[in-house]
Amino acid sequence: MIEIKKDIYWVGTKHWELRQFHGHELSTHRGSTYSSYLIRDKKAVLVDTVWNPYQEGFIDSLEKEVGINNIDAIVINHAEPDHGGSLELLMSKIPDTPIYCTKSGADIIRRHFHKEWNFNIVKTGDTLSTGNYELIFVEMQMIHWPDSMLTYVKGANLVLSNDAFGQHYSPLSLFNDEVDTCELYQEAVKYYANILTP
Repeated sequence: MIEIKKDIYWVGTKHWELRQFHGHELSTHRGSTYSSYLIRDKKAVLVDTVWNPYQEGFIDSLEKEVGINNIDAIVINHAEPDHGGSLELLMSKIPDTPIYCTKSGADIIRRHFHKEWNFNIVKTGDTLSTGNYELIFVEMQMIHWPDSMLTYVKGANLVLSNDAFGQHYSPLSLFNDEVDTCELYQEAVKYYANILTP
């Protein structure tokens, strides 16, 4: 867990050796990072998960750091496996935990996992209070998939942006002012051209 704002932690996974994404369509010479976040406020809210090959370590880490049963809600900004891949194993342990996602997100998750979980459908402007923070959901249909949304953490001035400002990149640091700027922008432009522009 890496604290990125007060009581907000990155709990994702670095995939150092990834070299291709979406089959052979996109090379990823600098690996990739699966970003998941945990807000440990009066409510504990998990935002996104990680790709399922990393699910056991991801869930073990959550159990150690916060306790799986202490997670009050899960936000899925995007159902694609690099965001929602660990959801089935996680929900097998906490099956009644509410999942906040768009209508398309719930539809895609149902088709992907063939499960009927406790979906809470959100649209732009809907909110979820964690205590000191308020999560504000913003739909971004077809920024990548029809289910896409971002989560703005009011009170932290933080955007959990899904794929909107992404790149396939796995540097040592999580922060853009601590990495090589040329590498960062090369990967951001490549990601935008190949993932978002189409």
